[in-house]
Amino acid sequence: MTDDTRIPRSALLLGLAGLLPFLWSATTHLFPDLAATAAQVVSPMFVGAVVGITYGTVILSFMSGVLWGFATRAEGREAAVAYTLSVIPALWAFFMVNDASDISAIFLAAGFVGLLLLDAVFQAWGLAPRWWLRLRVMLTVVVLACLAIPLQA
Repeated sequence: MTDDTRIPRSALLLGLAGLLPFLWSATTHLFPDLAATAAQVVSPMFVGAVVGITYGTVILSFMSGVLWGFATRAEGREAAVAYTLSVIPALWAFFMVNDASDISAIFLAAGFVGLLLLDAVFQAWGLAPRWWLRLRVMLTVVVLACLAIPLQA
């Protein structure tokens, strides 16, 4: 693997660390006794599906900022399109994720799928690093799996 396609260690470690709230959300959903114990120590919003949806909304908005940063590398019409596309994940989260319901979880998951498509577009335009899509696919698969767990009734 060439140096420019290898995911930088810091980006990989921080990306993996960013999965912890999603993994915690899924774990506390799967293990209600753990959720009950945790809810005695932290706010109930930090256990179960609620934390996954809340944190996912934050991350989807954060990723809009990342795409905005990539858009700064474009010029002319491509820049205008890139800036416009970069705000879609944050607007999606704002308008489509309103509570901790199953429908919000589905819309949030759809937002992450859409984000991955935008990541691919920005990569194809040469605005994102060559390693970017490899990292984003890996992280998105885990995020989607964690968001799906509470939907398994």
